[in-house]
Amino acid sequence: VITPSHDNPFFKAEADGAEAKAKELGYDVISLVHDDDANKQSELIDTAIARGAKAIVLDNAGADATVAAVKKAKDAGIPSFLIDREINASGVALAQIVSNNYQGAQLGAQEFVKLMGEKGNFVELVGKESDTNAGIRSKGYHDVIDEFPNLKIVARQSANWSQPEAYSKMESILQANPGIKGVISGNDTMAMGAEAALVAAGRKDVIVVGFDGSNDVRDSILKGEIKATVLQPAYREAQLAVEQADAFIK
Repeated sequence: VITPSHDNPFFKAEADGAEAKAKELGYDVISLVHDDDANKQSELIDTAIARGAKAIVLDNAGADATVAAVKKAKDAGIPSFLIDREINASGVALAQIVSNNYQGAQLGAQEFVKLMGEKGNFVELVGKESDTNAGIRSKGYHDVIDEFPNLKIVARQSANWSQPEAYSKMESILQANPGIKGVISGNDTMAMGAEAALVAAGRKDVIVVGFDGSNDVRDSILKGEIKATVLQPAYREAQLAVEQADAFIK
């Protein structure tokens, strides 16, 4: 099981889900982290090949950069089951299990528009540029929000799915644009960082919406802080990949 860093609760949930299901089905599991580094990912796939893995469950480190690594595993007779992020090639991975990020973003944007009362200045925090999902979610947001002429975007920056980065980006955006009314974020981790920066600045009035349905944001919503998120079943998606791998192996 190879995912991005477990510091992000979403990727930790994937790894936990895959590992639990694989052990339940009687497999030995190695859980590894590529830290969104394609070279490191390639080395980890080499490790999987060397150790005679029967299957790889992978949340990959880049839609283009991953193709060669997955092909290398395939050539070694090891099927890859991709979760969360697609690669830009078909017939290389055995399966790609992804959420409908566009539809999810549209749902999140509809809620954001409603919370904003269809007007006001807002900020968008975007995910990692190399991750296809970052662009797809952003497009889903804009295809809804851009229909409302009184909603004005005053800043759009990538915080690379990171909570500390979102915190510092939000601090500087807020200084430049004190009149903002809302923040729409490409994932929950960045939403948490933005919310923390807003609270620190005494701006609990700013509406924050995330994406993923993480436990942290669920708790924040229940406390009346972050206003909404879109639930993406990371744990179940990872388990489904393991179930498919098991069926394929058998």
